[in-house]
Amino acid sequence: MNRQEKAQIIEQLKEKAGRASIAIVTDFKGVTVEDITILRDNLRKNGVDYQVVKNTLARLAFDSTDHSELADKFKETCAVALGYDDPVAAAKTVSEFAKSNDKFSVRFASLEGKYLDTEGVTALSKLPSKEELLGKALGTMNAVPTNFVSLLANVPRGLLNVLTAVKDQKEAA
Repeated sequence: MNRQEKAQIIEQLKEKAGRASIAIVTDFKGVTVEDITILRDNLRKNGVDYQVVKNTLARLAFDSTDHSELADKFKETCAVALGYDDPVAAAKTVSEFAKSNDKFSVRFASLEGKYLDTEGVTALSKLPSKEELLGKALGTMNAVPTNFVSLLANVPRGLLNVLTAVKDQKEAA
């Protein structure tokens, strides 16, 4: 690989890292190509890029981004998962793959400039997704007016029941 190719890889990685909300560094030593392909497909479905990088190139690329705290930690075999929209989806996919494959592991990550260790990535993967959180918030917001309308509808209904009972009582007398 010549100097120009290396500079191009650094620029591409720097651009991707600059846009990413989360960068997860993984160790893939001993994982088969077929398994990595499955991981890449799953990550791609969630809008996440997965790239194997040389440590020196990754250090140079990450040094001037929001994820600069990762630059000094690249050692041995590394690959980076870069998530752009939903950081929870990236963490879930990588963590699930790590559970199913003994040779694959999550080393550390950076979430919008904050360092996360392996436990932090695992904790992030257990959070509900963005869509689930939005659905719960919308359900809560919808419940308040619905309950208010039901409450207001019960007032005339109660009055109607009282009037019906008075009418029935007078007819019986």
